[in-house]
Amino acid sequence: MENVVKEPRIVTRKFLARPQHEGVGAIVRRSIGRFELKYFDPFLLMDEFSVSAPAGFPDHPHRGFETVTYMLQGCVTHEDFEGHKGTIWEGDLQWMTAGRGIVHSEMPASQGTQKGLQLWINLSSKHKMTDPRYQEMASKDIPEAAKEGIKVKVIAGEALGAKSPIYTKTPTMYLDFTLKPGAHLEQPIPISWNAFVYVLEGKGIFGNSKSLPVTAHNLLLLGLGDGLEAWNKTSKPLRFVLVGGEPLGEPVAQFGPFVMNTQEEIDQTIEDYENCTNGF
Repeated sequence: MENVVKEPRIVTRKFLARPQHEGVGAIVRRSIGRFELKYFDPFLLMDEFSVSAPAGFPDHPHRGFETVTYMLQGCVTHEDFEGHKGTIWEGDLQWMTAGRGIVHSEMPASQGTQKGLQLWINLSSKHKMTDPRYQEMASKDIPEAAKEGIKVKVIAGEALGAKSPIYTKTPTMYLDFTLKPGAHLEQPIPISWNAFVYVLEGKGIFGNSKSLPVTAHNLLLLGLGDGLEAWNKTSKPLRFVLVGGEPLGEPVAQFGPFVMNTQEEIDQTIEDYENCTNGF
């Protein structure tokens, strides 16, 4: 089956994610979840993080959404208040459904700088108080496919005939593409979904072959259409993630790591957290 995109999505907005401090001594480049772009339904946050011991993300709570951690370099150890513990290494994935509540830490597990991406995906009102769940996948188990100078790791969804086994409560695609020099990609995206590109390395042209090249640490919001077209017209590899999701279309009430639909639910969440009840 040929991947043919009939109505390519064009880039509607571009943001350079600049470094800022987060956690204890960690540096993040935040693209979604900052002042200019608080929410891109269903996505609450997109961070490219960089952390070296003893810095990290000590105990902190979550409720009402999913966190997706994808390691780019080094490793991070995660531990929660239920005793679930694990280390994810370069190329590994952790898809955590916080649901009604989780308290956990994420700390560097080796020397040097640990780098990765963390994406927060909102949950619909019917799923916000679901039981917490983890889906973890080692790099070697993440489906891969390659074709005509294009390589993809399929974290969620499908591409080039490869499909991820990850179950997403909010329908989501998350694809890690590498394009060799001269490669041209056409990747379908469900027409009703919101989608964005985040460039990791190299320079790429997205949406329209005549548009200007985009460099690393830039987030591109994509407009309407049935897919993405991308080109690598340079002499070096281009690497980016393409993320898409079905919009929830629900009100968002957020207080830091708590994301609900109403202020009353946020007040209840704070009370639950302070009293260690109802999921905490």
